Amino acid sequence: MPPFDYRNIITLEPGKRSGKPCIRNTRMTVTDVLEYLAGGMTHADLLAEFPDLCEQDIRACLAFAADRERKLATLP
Repeated sequence: MPPFDYRNIITLEPGKRSGKPCIRNTRMTVTDVLEYLAGGMTHADLLAEFPDLCEQDIRACLAFAADRERKLATLP
């Protein structure tokens, strides 16, 4: 299965949340989503708590984090 393409969902804007990667049209950062998931929230919990999010947004955050980790693993 090809990697999930998060590029139209995760945005980097210098004036928004100090330039951290955010879910488009929101101020929710990738880190916010990952921390909620790591803290035990389910996808359903996140979607109920933050109605502006959709399942694809959560998947985009996970794909972004995986891609960043993959890139860090290849640094000398």
